[in-house]
Amino acid sequence: MPRPVLVQKFGGTSLGTPAGITRVGRRIAASQRAGYDVVVVVSAMGDSTDRLLTLASRVAKEPAARELDLLLSTGEGVSAPLVSMALHELGVPAVSLLGFQAGIQTDRRHAKARIVGLTPARIERELAAGRVVVVAGFQGIGDEMEVTTLGRGGSDTTAVAIAAALKARACEIFTDVRGIYTADPRFVPSARLLRRIAYPEMLELASAGARVMHPRAVEIAEAFSMELHVRSSFHAGPGTIICSEEAIMEDRNRVRGVAHEEHVARLSVVGVPDRPGIAAAIFAPLAEADIAADVIVQTASHEGVTDMSFTVSSADGPQAERILQGVARDIGARTVLSQNGLAKVSVVGSGIRGQPGVAATMFRALSERRINIEMISTSEVRITCIIDADRVKDAVAALHEAFKL
Repeated sequence: MPRPVLVQKFGGTSLGTPAGITRVGRRIAASQRAGYDVVVVVSAMGDSTDRLLTLASRVAKEPAARELDLLLSTGEGVSAPLVSMALHELGVPAVSLLGFQAGIQTDRRHAKARIVGLTPARIERELAAGRVVVVAGFQGIGDEMEVTTLGRGGSDTTAVAIAAALKARACEIFTDVRGIYTADPRFVPSARLLRRIAYPEMLELASAGARVMHPRAVEIAEAFSMELHVRSSFHAGPGTIICSEEAIMEDRNRVRGVAHEEHVARLSVVGVPDRPGIAAAIFAPLAEADIAADVIVQTASHEGVTDMSFTVSSADGPQAERILQGVARDIGARTVLSQNGLAKVSVVGSGIRGQPGVAATMFRALSERRINIEMISTSEVRITCIIDADRVKDAVAALHEAFKL
């Protein structure tokens, strides 16, 4: 009878030192002794990715995306064989694989690639031979053997995709915190560990700035009904299970957590002609440049013109502004304005849009702290406000208290 498959992902803080790698190796070995075929997905060691980015910036002002992907992929290419060596030292047969060797196929969007296929034949052969398979996360292969990366946090996506392809018994995400909290514990020391959270809530938290999980990983987990277990690499304990809404019905219709995202920029296209097709003309060039727009607000039309405002990440702000300057000329808009130094703060919970009082409580809590709201966006499970970045810590604490989390 085949052994059940367990996929474990370890983040960079878990692998930051040789001692940390050995500690991770012992944890993996224990899982194999417990009767699992184990596939391990690893991130780059410690702050390796940041150091590589700094190195690139010292060589080129705007490094080519292709070359940057090839450079950044080397971080995981170092940690995977080191973990495999640690397992060998513990008497556990193991083999390390780069993303393309593990069968991870992506599109060709450098730095933001998406997995389009996964052929796990090599992984399955190695497991059948009794080896632990250690896969370099965050990377894949596009057309013409182009190395691609999945964006920051992409190792989560690698792990979940492999777990889905192998129909794994479980997928464990080991990180430097105990699990998913009701808010960032650095901002709110009283933040509570959530034992369970539904996929839509976790997706909104991740998209709104909670960096424990990558949003794309949550999307894949929900699509394949793969429960995820977020746990600490440094402490024993159950962590947080990310699962279907049906598994946690008792927590529906209430705020489950507060998320924040710093480094947000607002762009406004002013004096836009109010006619069909204008919105597409504004946002299509941004999409072609892989720039995600969020919190979109259009003012009421007055004398045939309107204003269109939305947010992007601060990193994408300069490029977005350059693109919009050209768009504004083409559509006859008056000007393009930009504003940095903003942040998002969100309350998240299944079904909260239909719950009276949630929005009022949020706005009142921010008002009592004299925090001005620049923009507002809602979904079925989220209310987001754009505020000054220097007030984000106060805002998170105020909302956590207001909703008695």
